Amino acid sequence: MISLPFPSSLKQSLNSYPWIDALFRNLGTLTLLLLALPINATVVLFSLFFGSFVKLFSKKVLAEQPKTVLISGGKMTKALQLARSFYASGHRVILVETHKYWLTGHRFSNAVSRFYTVPEPHKNPEGYIQALLDIVKKENVDVYVPVCSPVASYYDSLVKPALSEYCQVFHCDADVTLMLDDKFAFAETARTIGLSMPKSFKIISPEQVINFDFSQETRKYILKSIPYDSVRRLDLTKLPCETPAMTAEFVRSLPISPEQPWIMQEFIPGKEYCTHSTVRNGELRLHCCSDSSAFQVNYEQVEHPQIQEWVRQFIAALGITGQVSFDFIQAEDGAVYAIECNPRTHSAITMFYNHPGVADAYVGEDTYREPFQPLPSSKPTYWLYHEVWRLTSVNSWERLQAWSRNIFRGKDAIFSFTDPLPFLMVHHWQIPLLLLQNLQRLRGWIRIDFNIGKLVELGGD
Repeated sequence: MISLPFPSSLKQSLNSYPWIDALFRNLGTLTLLLLALPINATVVLFSLFFGSFVKLFSKKVLAEQPKTVLISGGKMTKALQLARSFYASGHRVILVETHKYWLTGHRFSNAVSRFYTVPEPHKNPEGYIQALLDIVKKENVDVYVPVCSPVASYYDSLVKPALSEYCQVFHCDADVTLMLDDKFAFAETARTIGLSMPKSFKIISPEQVINFDFSQETRKYILKSIPYDSVRRLDLTKLPCETPAMTAEFVRSLPISPEQPWIMQEFIPGKEYCTHSTVRNGELRLHCCSDSSAFQVNYEQVEHPQIQEWVRQFIAALGITGQVSFDFIQAEDGAVYAIECNPRTHSAITMFYNHPGVADAYVGEDTYREPFQPLPSSKPTYWLYHEVWRLTSVNSWERLQAWSRNIFRGKDAIFSFTDPLPFLMVHHWQIPLLLLQNLQRLRGWIRIDFNIGKLVELGGD
């Protein structure tokens, strides 16, 4: 994710005048993207020329039972990856996104047959359901695969009853989605199944933390908002702070209330992992696991039988259908703990870019002994513009070597020689138009997330 590095004196000055900060950020980033445009355009034009020859000598795959697949979340790379996977298996893909992101560069993908926009579900739930229903009927959709934003997960569960009369909806039921999205409820559910979880407490008032007896605890704690918070989710302040007064000051700075509860979770030192799992009737059909971090924009398959077995037991106990993503910690003693679950597609699915079985994991009728995993030939995935920005912070030969290995060992998650237009249009259409909108309103942003295809803003989606 990109955030502009300023000298501390300049940053302090800009913070005093938010409109100047917004002007500087938007104009500066637009200028950088404009400078990169000729290089990007040249690569894409060459790829289009190259791809036209490849198509001449390639035989199009035809599915035995071709389906029309509706995929939401069109601005996100993971939606593009699923579209490409279904298309490569001979299915027809319809892509949708909310009206705000009508400009998504993924709509220009070869894999996308039609593109539609729909209302924002949390602002207009009935309009959202009706718009999807209209698309399903008009396009004779067979399967709806939501690629949800955190806000949309629950609303896509509400869509399920209305759409199920006309197509299969590959998503969790509303009660399951609510439980999985609630970090505390998820922890309690996993505990009842007998699976390992960190100690957790539901917090609805700052006083609960201020009055908590940390002296009896062997580990520190962290606070996480139960409703999704795109900014504060990266704050891993350890509790208690150095003094009770500092603890109280920090906790009272957070928007904790009965309407916006938080979870205070035991912080377990260890190695972090993230997973994506495609699940049907409690059966694990597709699974991947990667090293994780707070700023997760690199994915490389890691074989971890303990984590896979934890996931298998959890989803089998619930018997769910849908896509679930977990975050894990492996403690220094080797024990594995799940720290949260998200009932939606994970960007780690980009590791399946060359796997022929992805579509079958969603629409196939076979029963699997073992789930599909990324192929041994699958390269680690990254987002080039994030990596270029990281290069600005490389300050040693060792770090430069490590950065170079990441680039040359892996592949960009958006770019494809046979489908290059999304790479051009995301970086030089989608993001610039969002920046221009913010420039017009003199509104700033915190980070650019090319993976998700948006500007991360306070109070944003």
